[in-house]
Amino acid sequence: MAIADEVEEGGGVLLLAPVLGASGSLHDEILAGLRRYLIEGSLPDGARIPERLLCATMGVSRTPLREALKVLASEGLVELLPNRGARVRAFTKNDIRELFEVMGGLEALAGRLACEHITDVEVAGVEQLHYDMYASYMRRDLPTYFALNQKIHLAIVAAARNSVLTTTYSNFASRLQRVRYNANRENHKDRWGEAMREHEQILDALQRRAGLELSDILFRHLQNKRAAALRYLDDHPSDAGDQR
Repeated sequence: MAIADEVEEGGGVLLLAPVLGASGSLHDEILAGLRRYLIEGSLPDGARIPERLLCATMGVSRTPLREALKVLASEGLVELLPNRGARVRAFTKNDIRELFEVMGGLEALAGRLACEHITDVEVAGVEQLHYDMYASYMRRDLPTYFALNQKIHLAIVAAARNSVLTTTYSNFASRLQRVRYNANRENHKDRWGEAMREHEQILDALQRRAGLELSDILFRHLQNKRAAALRYLDDHPSDAGDQR
């Protein structure tokens, strides 16, 4: 098993493990590690990706690293700079408002459709994810909480049984992963606790197959997440430029 390295760079800490290629393809392992690093890491919006340092930390050459960065660029997490590497994607406040409005609509639709099609087995799966997420919340384990949180939302979308919705949702969700993660760091009136209570309402409505109610809850949940993301942006202004 790889032992995680901690490498300080510019005041931040890189939480990355050397790539061994034992748990799947080298490309997939590099991609997964970089994705976690960008979502959970300490690089600010607009910061240049430290390719040389990442290569040294992960024990890989620049070619597979750059291939992974191309995938992350297609997901909206990074921006490729011609002949100048890549940087963390920076969203303006207007970007965040508009993206969360669309995501709220997609999740509201998914909730209504899911209540029409979801099976008892799938509901039980969401229940278990919810209880595991609550345990992570009690431990204040944000990375695990966030991963389980995303699985719950994806499970509801999958239960909608609509391939167009699933594809569209996936496209927008990948862009907002880092923003949603940072929103959970926003402590205004314990936003994390508020989100946990909202998830209890989501589970309750899903168990009762209350489609319209679940639709409304999910839309409000996304708008509250948007407000938290905007507050986090205010408290951690990017050096990348105008965020209005």
